[in-house]
Amino acid sequence: MASARFLTLKSIHGTSTHTHSLRPRIQISGKVRAFCALMSPTSTAVFYENHGPPDTVTKIIQLPSVEIKANDVCVKMLASPINPSDINRIEGVYPVRPPLPAVGGYEGAGVVHSVGSAVQALSPGDLVMVSPPSPGTWQTHVVKDKSLWHKLHKDTPVEYAATVTINPLTALRMLEDFVDLKTGDAIVQNGATSMVGQCVIQLAKLRGIHTINIIRDRSGSDEATEKLKKLGADEVFTESQLDVRNVKSLLGNVPEPALGFNCVGGNAASLVLKFLRQGGTMVTYGGMAKKPVIVSTSSFIFKELSLTGFYLQNWLTSDKNEECREMLDYLLGLIREGKLKYNMELAPFSEFHTALDKSLGKLGSQPKQVIKF
Repeated sequence: MASARFLTLKSIHGTSTHTHSLRPRIQISGKVRAFCALMSPTSTAVFYENHGPPDTVTKIIQLPSVEIKANDVCVKMLASPINPSDINRIEGVYPVRPPLPAVGGYEGAGVVHSVGSAVQALSPGDLVMVSPPSPGTWQTHVVKDKSLWHKLHKDTPVEYAATVTINPLTALRMLEDFVDLKTGDAIVQNGATSMVGQCVIQLAKLRGIHTINIIRDRSGSDEATEKLKKLGADEVFTESQLDVRNVKSLLGNVPEPALGFNCVGGNAASLVLKFLRQGGTMVTYGGMAKKPVIVSTSSFIFKELSLTGFYLQNWLTSDKNEECREMLDYLLGLIREGKLKYNMELAPFSEFHTALDKSLGKLGSQPKQVIKF
């Protein structure tokens, strides 16, 4: 006989109460005792059966209820972002992707709907986030093992809870894991308008670390520069502004950076390398331009530069997962205090495909799209 706890909701049109369970049940000492397997509600989901263009292969469908096992937690999702890696997974070009058919999304937050009989640390009504990130968050109800949910402070803004892992945590880990930065040091990065880039600027500023930021040449670059400086950026350059013999002559009072971040590749990566000081390190965590990183022989021999890569999931699924959760709590604390923020646009689930078009760049430059369920 299965036992579970449920989130019980009052009807807005009457005095009766309802629970999202369709099984015969009786109330016993504050718990619901069911006569059959505990099942989740049905779930509306973004589903794809084949890899390909996301705007072509995805569709909204209704998924049937699934069994909630003893260690499972069923969460009513509240928000989930559309990340570039989500798009790449659907396209079939991302190295780590779920088997087909699949539900999109990898990150998100929601409220606990019901829990399995062996779950003690979470209760219906708790605000939680998916941690570590895992597939299938673009749907109204998600069932996962209790180890994949992290309980949050009740005052955490949902849109930040849904987006804090993949991008802000990447920024924090890269600042802390590769070079022992001191107050007064500097870093350089391309892709500075990205969510990671915005977080790097603010987290570095809190530590007294200077940032040199490279953005693309495009319409609105002056406005983008102003926004980054308001976040705390010391220097912001478009790629064309760096078409000079000695880029370091543009630094003014900012010291040569010891650490660089590359999420673009191609020429933008080369510009990061040009700024680095003797013995500096460049960390690559993305390749939005889909072009290789090219390094001159002299950079290796005479500047003794180090190149390395960073993939957040390796940290989240290793023995450092608990440490990462502590860092997430730190980041969410900064968010609640107003010390960390980034641009997002909230889109209702009913307008998913419009938000997807924005994420694909069909409607020009757009902020991060976050689906609200």
